[in-house]
Amino acid sequence: MREPDDERDLGPEPDHEAVARKILLDQLTGQARSRHELAARLARRNVPDDVAGRLLDRFEEVGLIDDEAFARSWVDSRQRTRGLARSALAQELRRKGVDDETARDVLAEVDPADEEQAARALVRKKLRSLRGVDDTAAARRLAGLLARKGYSAGLAYAVVKDELAAAGREAPAE
Repeated sequence: MREPDDERDLGPEPDHEAVARKILLDQLTGQARSRHELAARLARRNVPDDVAGRLLDRFEEVGLIDDEAFARSWVDSRQRTRGLARSALAQELRRKGVDDETARDVLAEVDPADEEQAARALVRKKLRSLRGVDDTAAARRLAGLLARKGYSAGLAYAVVKDELAAAGREAPAE
């Protein structure tokens, strides 16, 4: 005969600290994460707040969690691979839980010339697929691409105009 579920021995209570430590180490293996992301992961796994806070503080103390280093790495990676502008990067950092001051400091290090070069690279790449499209539509699509990546209208228009001219195409009049 089976014992009722509430009387069955389920073994010892899990060691919340050991579970939380394993979750944190697993999450930090392979890529950096923000403190906010890690705290959310611990909460989803029902780690008590006091245990989570204590471990997150300790991991921060020893340098395993560093939101500033995470933000720098994230910005470098996303700007290089996705061509995102500072405003789009700021939104992503906010979603990752990086505080505004840290994000502002890290984004201030982004060189405007690098940002413009990333915009130009995006436009050149997209322009190849717009060969059969008239110049006005191409300019509109390119400007839209840059706007979705977070570039200002002024920079987007200047880059699109220059790159269309370099490709022997006409930019629409202002």
